[in-house]
Amino acid sequence: MRALQIVKYGELQDGLSIEETGKPAINAKDILVETKAAGLNPIDYKLVSGGLKEIVPLNLPSTIGFDVSGIIVDKGTEVTDLEIGDEVYGRVPGNQMGTVAEYVAVDSKVVSKKPKGTSFEEAASLPLAGLTAIQALERVGLKQNDRILIHAGSGGVGIFAIQYAKTKGAYVFTTTSTPNVDWVKALGADRVIDYKKEEYKSIASDLDVVFDTLGGDYTLEAFQIIKEGGKVTSISHVPDEETAALMGIEGYELPENLAKLIEQKSANYKFTWMQPNGEQLDAISAMLKNGKIKPVIDKVYAFADGIKAYAYLLPEEPKGKWL
Repeated sequence: MRALQIVKYGELQDGLSIEETGKPAINAKDILVETKAAGLNPIDYKLVSGGLKEIVPLNLPSTIGFDVSGIIVDKGTEVTDLEIGDEVYGRVPGNQMGTVAEYVAVDSKVVSKKPKGTSFEEAASLPLAGLTAIQALERVGLKQNDRILIHAGSGGVGIFAIQYAKTKGAYVFTTTSTPNVDWVKALGADRVIDYKKEEYKSIASDLDVVFDTLGGDYTLEAFQIIKEGGKVTSISHVPDEETAALMGIEGYELPENLAKLIEQKSANYKFTWMQPNGEQLDAISAMLKNGKIKPVIDKVYAFADGIKAYAYLLPEEPKGKWL
């Protein structure tokens, strides 16, 4: 089969190559999926660059990609809730990475049946972004009438987070650039902040929650705009101590500047390292069916143009997901 593989760390053009490889083998609890669409995510090109090799070591060559939708063509002996021919979608675990390929082996418990009326492309755009948003927002207990700022509302995670926060009954601020203001507002955001023209810290204040999707100074600035006892949930900064333990980081302590900010505001800080979750995908499927969530796709590329697709992801500010 053909697969887009990381052959060495470095620039995309040098690090990625379409290769011929064997179909992945399946275990008793796995399914073999014929790929119909694969979603691309920022973590993918960070893996190519080598920026995550200390956290996610790879045995090169390694097929790239985590999001997939397709049709089950084989299944393990212990798989009882799915059948050959079922259309499914999911985010594969790290040890099964490799969705930009003609076939993918995946643990049956981390996929969900593709909702009827949803295209393969739409389904493949949802798992990583949707699961990340749900897990990050649930870790801080987002609830009705909470005031939340979601950074980067036009990105894959931001798009889902806006819609999910509205299903919770929250009041949503979000940031984006001028060309994206109107369509991000159409997703349901209550106040869209054009960061090209407005200073977000002067508009969003006394917040219950900040969803930090950017990291760096944005994480630290979040503590300026949350209320006393507010919450910061991040996917881009450093781990909290609980998450560090789950990641296997021993003897970890929060950086002093972050710990001080948390103490000053009596705040709650959480970091999410997203995990595949079939039950949460089932919940996403239900939200799709009842119209509470809609996928947004920026561009669709043919498999042969996979390297070009990743190159597009790098310099642009895409709307939604790339497939």
